[in-house]
Amino acid sequence: MTPAEIIAKIPESFDKAQEAGDLLFFPSTIHKHSEFDVDFEIRLCPALQQKPNLPTPHFNSAPQLSSGKPDPFAPPYILNLCLGEIKDEEEGTEYVILFNKYSVVRHHILLITKEYQSQTSPLLPPDLVQTYLLLLAAQRTGRRYFAFYNCGELSGASQPHKHLQLIPVDDDGPPIERLARKTKIDYPGEPYPFPRYRAFALSSLPYANHVRRLPTSLSSTSYDDLDRELSNAFLSLLDLVVSTVRHDPDYPSGTPSYNVILTLEHMHLIPRKKENHILEETGEQLSVNSLGYAGLLLVKSERELEVVKRESIGRILRDVGLQSVHDLLVDEHSRDIVGEGLSVQ
Repeated sequence: MTPAEIIAKIPESFDKAQEAGDLLFFPSTIHKHSEFDVDFEIRLCPALQQKPNLPTPHFNSAPQLSSGKPDPFAPPYILNLCLGEIKDEEEGTEYVILFNKYSVVRHHILLITKEYQSQTSPLLPPDLVQTYLLLLAAQRTGRRYFAFYNCGELSGASQPHKHLQLIPVDDDGPPIERLARKTKIDYPGEPYPFPRYRAFALSSLPYANHVRRLPTSLSSTSYDDLDRELSNAFLSLLDLVVSTVRHDPDYPSGTPSYNVILTLEHMHLIPRKKENHILEETGEQLSVNSLGYAGLLLVKSERELEVVKRESIGRILRDVGLQSVHDLLVDEHSRDIVGEGLSVQ
């Protein structure tokens, strides 16, 4: 199937899956809370109190849940949850598109590798291209989605099988995207074609974040150009994530964890140091994944909502993230370039 065919099926298929009982939709209310020039949206969903907390999966083991149950992202798929399959014609990588079985946001879909890959692995060119094409197909029907990827044991990922997630948002995108869009970027003396130098940070935020602005021409470019631009953006940001981790003397051993947010306009990577934040007032754990860094948090009770507001979303995100050293990394990179004898105009 094509991305456009997948997107066209979503509304009717979602209703059908919900009516059949194969998909559970949990109603919620949204509460706005402004910090650091971001209008965060905290989604209150009391029904999630009945959902058990699953342990962090073993990402590098065989695709089995800790309970011994089979991989839920492997066939046979529940018919009403499966929107179809997509194949990247250049690389041959195959994906299945499933609804999120436990949806807090209507029309929440998952792009899953058909062949098992670990959720600790970085995004590959076909992952990026097919995700972008789904976002583009949605835009062409008058809908706006954004995508996210929780990579690694400390990222808030809940399943070990590699999957990206796509959810619909209002026309102006997730809250963090509004801040990125307002950020003016200028690269005086940019040592093109060194893409790492072209990344920027949302400096008003209290945690490490790395962003690339995508060319507006991507929506009409060739597959090869789309592949090249998205891959360069991702690798340059991943390079900055790894460098940020190296500047933290207390970072846990092992492969770095991070969150990815992708829209048609920007790509964001945020390094992670912890999976959960412990709320000081209650001692309870608050799980944070990419949605938190997109400006969309999820809470299960009115009490938790008020505690999160009092504790500060920025403080919570900083606790599970890292200190920003973006400017230091750019300065180091610039000096390295000059030291290699390359001119900076």
